[in-house]
Amino acid sequence: MTDSPFRPFETHLDRDTARKILKNALVGADDGELFFERARSEVLSFDDGRLRTSSFDASEGFGLRAVQGETIGYAHSTEISEQAIKRAVGTVRLAIDTSVDFGNLASVPQATNRKLYSDHNPLGDAAFPAKIEILQEMNSFARGLDKRVVQVSATIAASHQEIVILRPNGPDVTDTRPMVRMNVSIIVEQDGHRQTGNVGGGGRYALTGMLEPEHWKPLIQESLRIAVLNLSAIPAPAGVMDVALGAGWPGILLHEAIGHGLEGDFNRKGTSAFSGLLGQRIASPGVTVLDDGTIPDRRGSITIDDEGTPSAKNTLIEDGVLVGYMQDRQNARLMGVEPTGNGRRQSYAHAPMPRMTNTYMLGGASEPSDMVADIKNGIYAVGFGGGQVDITNGKFVFSCTEAYVVKNGKIGAPVKGATLIGDGATALRQIRGIGNDMKLDDGVGNCGKQGQWVPVGVGQPSLLIGGLTVGGSVT
Repeated sequence: MTDSPFRPFETHLDRDTARKILKNALVGADDGELFFERARSEVLSFDDGRLRTSSFDASEGFGLRAVQGETIGYAHSTEISEQAIKRAVGTVRLAIDTSVDFGNLASVPQATNRKLYSDHNPLGDAAFPAKIEILQEMNSFARGLDKRVVQVSATIAASHQEIVILRPNGPDVTDTRPMVRMNVSIIVEQDGHRQTGNVGGGGRYALTGMLEPEHWKPLIQESLRIAVLNLSAIPAPAGVMDVALGAGWPGILLHEAIGHGLEGDFNRKGTSAFSGLLGQRIASPGVTVLDDGTIPDRRGSITIDDEGTPSAKNTLIEDGVLVGYMQDRQNARLMGVEPTGNGRRQSYAHAPMPRMTNTYMLGGASEPSDMVADIKNGIYAVGFGGGQVDITNGKFVFSCTEAYVVKNGKIGAPVKGATLIGDGATALRQIRGIGNDMKLDDGVGNCGKQGQWVPVGVGQPSLLIGGLTVGGSVT
């Protein structure tokens, strides 16, 4: 692994030559670029008392894109050279209709000098033996907290991504993106019954602070708390009822059930449940939802998106009214609006598309305790696991990892097996309370779309939603 910055025009090919080749590739197109990337990542996983996985991945390559109307020609290679780019031109040109000239190329994205995170490479923050020692300490600490602990899994991950974007009609732009993450999973057993607790967090900063006991001990304690709590959980009730959602990570429901439906490509094609509703009320008064890629050091933040457009703080829903979609360059142009800095891709081997960054709902004026007190018969959901969403109608199913029965305004026993079932459009209109405790998640989100994965953030205040279907056990 080299510590020298990624400079493809100094080490691999001539910039002017690359630009000339790119111009030839985009004749007849209305947009396109060369996207260069170097990425390094390391993951260490400690499980069942020993180091289970130790991996280091390194990749380097470029992607060439030519856009003509709704058509995209894309080619990529692990070889960064003049010859490889010329070969890629032959592929992307197959997508260009030479009988149609779309005229001038789209304008170059506006430049920015803003930096939302350091260029620091976190992979070198600690030696390999030191990381293993910390994982061993985490394992020992967790097992010493409670004799019911039967398994401890801990993961330390770090990555460093460097990108360079070249356009035929403007200067190249760069971004260097660090990322770290730590996860803990604990399984406890009592009377032959097992339960699991999972927690984690991270962001775009150095790994050093995460390796200190002051950071990882609270993670282990929280993971153990959730696991032990669920040992005493009773079967979840089933039926249509009021649901209170906790602040922070429960915003993943907002991300999936609503956020994807507000991405530009789905709305341009008319396949989203929110298509054609700009300017109309789609949520209860007081509901304001933003997608904000400009929050310093956050997991979902990006100084520029993967097309070179600076990230932005975009309002999607304002006081219940739909006011905007998230856009990449292609869909923005086809819809007659401006890009919003949401053109993202997993790597050089993927074409960009509209994707979320940090998506969250602003806080309101209600006290969370007052919202729970308004529930006669329902549940209070604090943690979420996996979920499924149909973008075309917004219908979702989410499993709860920490939830409680609420009877006559009082929080009761924890429940297991609870799922929330509904659709985003209806849930938005049934929000009856918005808490004053908005917070973002701890930095664990990953978002999948069309086979591509990118890091994201979510957040929300506590919410009271009326009439959600809860799947559980009929009582």
